[in-house]
Amino acid sequence: MKVTIVGAGNVGATCADVISYRGIASEVVLVDIKEGFAEGKAMDIMQCATTTVFNTQLSGTTGDYSKTAGSDVVVITSGIPRKPGMTREELIGINAGIVKSVADNVLTHSPNAIIVVVSNPMDTMTYLTLKATGLPKHRVIGMGGALDSSRFKYFLSKALDKPANDVQGMVIGGHGDTTMIPLTRLASYNGVPVSNFLSQAELDKVAADTMVGGATLTGLLGTSAWYAPGASVAYLVDSILNDQKRMIPCSVFLEGEYGQEDICMGVPCIIGKNGIEKIVDVQLNDAEKALFAKSADAVRNMNADLKSVL
Repeated sequence: MKVTIVGAGNVGATCADVISYRGIASEVVLVDIKEGFAEGKAMDIMQCATTTVFNTQLSGTTGDYSKTAGSDVVVITSGIPRKPGMTREELIGINAGIVKSVADNVLTHSPNAIIVVVSNPMDTMTYLTLKATGLPKHRVIGMGGALDSSRFKYFLSKALDKPANDVQGMVIGGHGDTTMIPLTRLASYNGVPVSNFLSQAELDKVAADTMVGGATLTGLLGTSAWYAPGASVAYLVDSILNDQKRMIPCSVFLEGEYGQEDICMGVPCIIGKNGIEKIVDVQLNDAEKALFAKSADAVRNMNADLKSVL
């Protein structure tokens, strides 16, 4: 199985590293526009092969998309990262042109690939990729919900003082500081609702911390986070390549699901060898439905800025 990762920055390189040492794919190609950058990252990771014991073949290229031919999955991380004080929405003008160009290039050499979009603002970039390429909806996946849910479970585990791997929870809606919806009502600790252990005030704080999780890290690091985002991409790619059929919240094109049309939003999906194999209908309550509709309005406002690109 072959994976191409376009963008060898922190997130792309971390994704390549995790895919390699976990043996998720047999071959990974890193692509970047900066001369020698992807080649250097690939070489650095490959020099870990004997110490972390993996057999994945990893290579890098400066913009030569012919080397990506035959990829099963293409991950697009390209674009400028978020700076302190910058929202994901402010990135749209710059990153839309980059993502469209990348999608065209990779599909020339890998016409059957499933595309995983990571570039921000992610829901809008996923929508752009779908519309610009004309691919069927199951082959274009926005990664954000996997990352947001990982952060949600982290904050839940901290509040519970229990292992994160024993906590279940998901985040739906837009992948933005004000648009994501942590579903505290459905979160559980080993099958028991977390509301049995945490007060409503504590749950509200967990939700609030989750929603600004990315911005918090940007403030601390001076740039966007990369370990959790890169690992979240690898987790999603693993479910595709190994047909694991995990239920992962992802940004996907909606055609009436959750009351929305002609928009890419985060909803729980079954992820397997065909990409999005099923959209799972979680029965939201009235308050959650209202939040989802509000989130959709915000994403649509960003999508309106794509008219000059599409």
